[in-house]
Amino acid sequence: MLSAVPHSSAELSGSSAENLAALHADQLKQLRRQLLLKQFELDTVLGVAHDMTARDHTVEELYHMLRLTLQGQRNVVQLLLFAREGEEFRVRLALGCEMAEAEKLTLTPYLTEGNATQPQAVEDLHLSEAWDRYELLIPILRQQQVAAYIFVGGLRSDFDRQQLIPFLSSLANTLIGAVENRRLQAQRVADAAVRKEIEIAQEVQAMLFPRKLPNDCHLAIERSYVPHTEIGGDYYDVVEIDADRLLLCVADVSGKGVPASLLMSNFQAGLRTLLRQGVELATIVPELNHLLFRNSGGEKFITAFLGIYDRRTRCLHYVNAGHNDPLLIADDGAVQTLKHGTVMLGIMEELPLLHVGEVQIAPHSLLLLYTDGLTEVFDAQNNEFGEAGVLEVLHRNRYLPLPKLHQELLSSINDFSAHDAQFADDVTILSCRFK
Repeated sequence: MLSAVPHSSAELSGSSAENLAALHADQLKQLRRQLLLKQFELDTVLGVAHDMTARDHTVEELYHMLRLTLQGQRNVVQLLLFAREGEEFRVRLALGCEMAEAEKLTLTPYLTEGNATQPQAVEDLHLSEAWDRYELLIPILRQQQVAAYIFVGGLRSDFDRQQLIPFLSSLANTLIGAVENRRLQAQRVADAAVRKEIEIAQEVQAMLFPRKLPNDCHLAIERSYVPHTEIGGDYYDVVEIDADRLLLCVADVSGKGVPASLLMSNFQAGLRTLLRQGVELATIVPELNHLLFRNSGGEKFITAFLGIYDRRTRCLHYVNAGHNDPLLIADDGAVQTLKHGTVMLGIMEELPLLHVGEVQIAPHSLLLLYTDGLTEVFDAQNNEFGEAGVLEVLHRNRYLPLPKLHQELLSSINDFSAHDAQFADDVTILSCRFK
């Protein structure tokens, strides 16, 4: 029997060197493959970022771009992307299943409250069986808050998992950033449009108010207007009809802002047109009601007081259309409220009743017209300032010059209010002192 011939030390050394060289070659090939993959992923992310910011895409277009990118990735088989929109998370992207099916999946409170901030296995989240196809959760953080969740399924190896986390995180962060920028840009455009509308409405509203008020040997008139918002819903007007007669009007439109301003401009245009035609209040008020109903369809209304005073006869004809009762205070302090009229204007096509009031104005009387912002002011105990508060101020200060009287009224409700001069409504005061 022949004995084995031992290999020489040189032969053994050569074999080990060959094995080591082969190992190094395999490692180098693997590193080169990983480097190429990293370069591909980096190019993909940079390309997506460029495409998303190159021009103004809609939010839907941005999500579609990410979908097309992911569909070309061999490691992405099943994927859901839930994005935070307001206080909720909404599924915005689904690969490997229909969107309708994905929309049936619900996140647990743990997820909706943004508590999952690190990548983790889906099985550790204790979700329902409908989530069994998904293996990995990747949270997307922006400013230390969860902005989105990515659920991934169909992973083939730990290698895929480790590669996908940074790659998908980068893609999703790029998308969420682009979506946020697009929404911010849209919000800025919308805010600019609103500001422009407000500016136009303010200009229109300023044009509605009379620039000069009568102050002659028969009477003196003063007004104060404190809007609650940038565009108030109150209106006042004084119109000289002829040498003897003038119209006094205070009105309050339901709602605020641009729609209220536009409706009030319609009211003023209709009122001025009817006055030029020389018609009486018995015709003016039904015509204004018809105009408002036609323009708003009964969805908005105006309360108004319209009075026509004749300097020659000292007679005031008036209609109170659901408005706060004006206060007429005689020289001896007696108070008369002007109640006669009709319902508020614009809520029905035909007014159910109309009573034109008539009152003789004694010398040295004071007439106060106002909107509900003057009376509907509440203190810390929820007591209302009310008409009684107004009368108290008038009795105490009725002989003051009208500008000073208005200051006293506004100061009184300011002191009374529990909201530190933040009134709940517009405040309009129109006063007339008869000589």
